[in-house]
Amino acid sequence: MNHDPREPFPAAQATENANPPEAAPAPAPGPAGGEEPAAVDPALARIRVVLVGTQHPGNIGSAARAMKTMGLSRLILAAPEKAPDRDSYALAAGADDVLAAAAIVPDLAAAVADCHFVLGCTARSRRIALEQFDPRQAAALCEARARAGGEVALVFGRERTGLENHELQLCHAAVHIPANPAYSSLNLAAAVQVLSYELRMASLAATAPASASAPAPSVAAAVVGDGGDRREPPASHAQMEGFFGQLGQALDAIDFHKGRTPEAAMHKLRRLFLRAQLDEREVRLLRGVLADVERTAMLLAAANKR
Repeated sequence: MNHDPREPFPAAQATENANPPEAAPAPAPGPAGGEEPAAVDPALARIRVVLVGTQHPGNIGSAARAMKTMGLSRLILAAPEKAPDRDSYALAAGADDVLAAAAIVPDLAAAVADCHFVLGCTARSRRIALEQFDPRQAAALCEARARAGGEVALVFGRERTGLENHELQLCHAAVHIPANPAYSSLNLAAAVQVLSYELRMASLAATAPASASAPAPSVAAAVVGDGGDRREPPASHAQMEGFFGQLGQALDAIDFHKGRTPEAAMHKLRRLFLRAQLDEREVRLLRGVLADVERTAMLLAAANKR
């Protein structure tokens, strides 16, 4: 795959020891001259990095270091092959707080259940038709969603194989790092660093004092649309998954698929509704419509049996 994060893991790091470190390395020194650390941007605090199925604990530590250097602190580990260990803390190089606070969850769905916007880092793929952004566009979009109050997830797949198709189906869009096509093998931490840097630049741009000349419209403004003007909060990932489950049941109840496999139609419907960026009230309205569809289908089925 063109840029799925992958790590040529040195033999020195390829340990089978998954025990926690006996003593974590000392944290990196604070700002010179005793200066207070800069305040955390609340928008960055609403952006989480999710690592899915990470194979080598050392890569988790390197990713934590990449995050902390750019002001990100929320790390979620979805079904890692091994928990963070000595290698993780050694390669974190002072980002021990990010590792210690990292939550381990069973799968990607659990990692993003309360999220309102999910971006998957992946190579270009024809199997899953997702809208794709480059890192700068993706960062501007994530920053705008988070600044508007939404929970945002940036998802990275396994070192060798990236994200699986069913995991990409949980994402609103994809981000593609346009690496050198002759040598596109970015490791996991490098991919996290690229996106973390772009997120920090988007944060700095959003919090900079207004200049005399108005900036050019950003991709975030073009894609988010009226999201910042909404009175209702955007629907969470869990709410959307509940809607999709009911939608599938309603389509089955009216025999929409007519014997065809439902996957293709459901994939297209998922993309349509995810692009619509539904809020909580809209999801409740649609679920009410689906409930009436299911109720009518049940009454018709009962009438036909008489």
